[in-house]
Amino acid sequence: MTALALVLAAGSALAHGDVAPQPVDTAGLPEVGEDWLTENPYRADAAGEETWLRAIQIGASGYTQNCARCHGLEVISGGLAPDLRYLEASEYDDEWFVERFRLGYTQGGITKMPAFEEVLNQEAAWAIRTYIETRPDDLAIGEVSDELKAMRDALLDADGDDEAAMVDRLMDIASTIETLSGAPVADSIALRAARVLEADPTAHKKAAEILTVGLSAAQ
Repeated sequence: MTALALVLAAGSALAHGDVAPQPVDTAGLPEVGEDWLTENPYRADAAGEETWLRAIQIGASGYTQNCARCHGLEVISGGLAPDLRYLEASEYDDEWFVERFRLGYTQGGITKMPAFEEVLNQEAAWAIRTYIETRPDDLAIGEVSDELKAMRDALLDADGDDEAAMVDRLMDIASTIETLSGAPVADSIALRAARVLEADPTAHKKAAEILTVGLSAAQ
């Protein structure tokens, strides 16, 4: 059974149309026009790093407000709603996603998913899609969790340690963590923590918090 088929099958198990769509501020994202696209314009290998990161940031907020209640925090489904992390990062599944996003889904007279088109624009849709498809494989994070915990503890106890070396190691770890969607880059906690330290080598507490929260979500 394909990833899309799994999502469709799971979608019949739960009615989750009682979510009122919430507006999403898409400032900072390139506009993509009025005609709806069939492929994600903010994907890492097409949009550039700055746009990709902004899309994830906006998408995270949009997902949390509009989708997490049914599909789970960090897109980790509890088993009743579809696990959207398995939607492939491809034009075929992009087209399915955006159609479902725009029109919603009703089965047997029951609204399984509300239509978002009248409330959220196309930029918001693709930002949410980018956030979803970049979720890291939680099993892969589990394999390096002990080292990430040790790095977290070292950050909290840091007294002049070599932040550059830690950034390099976090980047190395990030490069081994894949997405479940096949998207080219995973927005992993290792990558997030590395970027924080890269921007500000003194931001030990912030980087440690990213690791703490992410490790807890992956358990």
